[in-house]
Amino acid sequence: MEIKVLKDKESYQAALNELNNLMDLDPAPGTPEANRLELLALVVEDYEAKAFPVRLPNPIEAIRFRMEQQNLTQRDLVPYIGSRSKVSEVLSGKRPLSLPMIRALHTGLGIPAKALLQEHDPSELEATDIEWDKFPLKEMISRGWIKANLSEVKERAEELLRHFFAPLGSPVSVAAMYKKTNSTRSARTLDKYALAAWTARIMVQALSAPPSVDYKPGTVTLDFMKDVARLSWSESGPLLAKEFLEKHGISLIVEPHLPQTHLDGAAIMVMAHRPVIGLSLRHDRLDNFWFCLTHELAHIALHYGQGIAGFYDDLDVKHSDDPREREADELAGEALIPQEEWMKSAARALKSPEAAEALAKKLLIHPAIVAGRMRHESNSYQVLNQLVGHGQVRKLFKEVVWPQ
Repeated sequence: MEIKVLKDKESYQAALNELNNLMDLDPAPGTPEANRLELLALVVEDYEAKAFPVRLPNPIEAIRFRMEQQNLTQRDLVPYIGSRSKVSEVLSGKRPLSLPMIRALHTGLGIPAKALLQEHDPSELEATDIEWDKFPLKEMISRGWIKANLSEVKERAEELLRHFFAPLGSPVSVAAMYKKTNSTRSARTLDKYALAAWTARIMVQALSAPPSVDYKPGTVTLDFMKDVARLSWSESGPLLAKEFLEKHGISLIVEPHLPQTHLDGAAIMVMAHRPVIGLSLRHDRLDNFWFCLTHELAHIALHYGQGIAGFYDDLDVKHSDDPREREADELAGEALIPQEEWMKSAARALKSPEAAEALAKKLLIHPAIVAGRMRHESNSYQVLNQLVGHGQVRKLFKEVVWPQ
């Protein structure tokens, strides 16, 4: 009988019977019978492993088994679980094990991590220097980024955050996220943990609906940016821009900024072959949207692939000491309104809607962009309010939950 992989109970039973007979014969090593015995043992073992897998004890069974082995009481588990009431709740199945409990039980009582971690990713036990309690977890839960009750924040912070960051890789990569080489344009100190959380949210959103093509370095040029700006003529221009960029391998994600980040936008360049632009729409105006978008595109055009993980911009800061920010400002300005056209336009001197609309028509862009430039150049933000498109952007991104 030829030895084959066993696929049913009948062939398994026949092989098992022959295996037992050969074992009774106790053939000498090297003989045909001994070789056949060895092969039969392998196929029988393979079938049994698949047909009769060994079931791991569930976490409660594993804890109770160790208690019985070492003659432990519930009081003896307090140092590992936290209090007598928590021990009782865990053993009755009313409270799930938290990661700190799992670590303590594994390290202190030697309970196999595989048994304790059945509802967790084993990588969650990796040690890191991340200070989990510094992330704005309550805000992240209230926005729906993390599905949990606010009452769970204190005890399950690390577990909840590890799960949130999991799509981006190991905890070590998360720890590196806010230590990478970033450029930040802001007049205020940014909370690096809030910034890392916002960045992760943007990246997770980008990963969940990636562009159909990879980004090709050099795609974003001055002409490319002008093409994007001309989409502003449409009432749904911001959505058309998002679609246009995705067709060229660039994700555009809109997500409100977190407290203590003061962000308008970011060019995030940590994912291979996929730069991501994140916009917060902190100011819900068309002129702000188009300048922020073009500014982040300028960073991709000028600085992609140069070792910078990301540029984070508070564009209320008019002048930056960073030459890369000045370069991005200049390129964005040129893409929206070429300096040559600006210098010979009536919009440069007059503060009238007619002047803004005339230049916009000539450049095939939305008048809000010209009005925004006029307000910026004159440092007068009370004029042309009717042209800058107040309340015309957020409403387009219906999937975004805007904080009250």
